Amino acid sequence: MTDAAVPSGETPTVPQGRVIGFDFGLRRIGVAIGNTLTATASAETIVDSRDGRPDWDAISALFESWQPVAIVVGLPMRLNGDAQALTQPARKFGQRLSGRYKRPVYFIEEQLSSIEAEKRTTSGAPSDHLAAEIILTNWLDTVSAKQ
Repeated sequence: MTDAAVPSGETPTVPQGRVIGFDFGLRRIGVAIGNTLTATASAETIVDSRDGRPDWDAISALFESWQPVAIVVGLPMRLNGDAQALTQPARKFGQRLSGRYKRPVYFIEEQLSSIEAEKRTTSGAPSDHLAAEIILTNWLDTVSAKQ
């Protein structure tokens, strides 16, 4: 489920309200907005990133507009659960988000969200925001099941 800093054996207390989810990439970062009260998420936008350096101004504008109480970041993992090349950069991105915006960050393992997102669009346009929606929906489903 999540990978928040919580003592072993305890379930993290998740703030109630709006949450922002990210599908991290080195060129594009998908963003979705969700709500823990309704356990729903929707694709929001795609933020540019250059060589893993996010457009922090665009991300700050999203935080200002949506005022999320928590952050969810998908951790790209191999199908067998092992880390892959983007796992550590995604974790670092989440830590930077927490430091900049002073919100708790929850990590959730994600595999194949980008492939599923591509299946949902027929336009051929980037679908990173749809991948973020899938990641955030999975996290909300997991959190809802534990409450």
